[in-house]
Amino acid sequence: MTKYIVVEAGVEREANAEEIVQIEKDWKNGEESAARKKQLEEERIAAKAVAEAKLAALGLTADDLKALGLGGN
Repeated sequence: MTKYIVVEAGVEREANAEEIVQIEKDWKNGEESAARKKQLEEERIAAKAVAEAKLAALGLTADDLKALGLGGN
């Protein structure tokens, strides 16, 4: 079992059972949040690549869209 140390007012002590549950829950939520952010970034990159491929098929570039006032990036 993992040993957790809690520091309160400069005093170290072992975490109690309730604190351990909360620490592990917070840790899991942080990992899930990081994984979700990574997934969203990968989806954004993929969507951008698809959009750029569609523009290329039409003979347009992202710079063409910016010139028309339609591109944000």
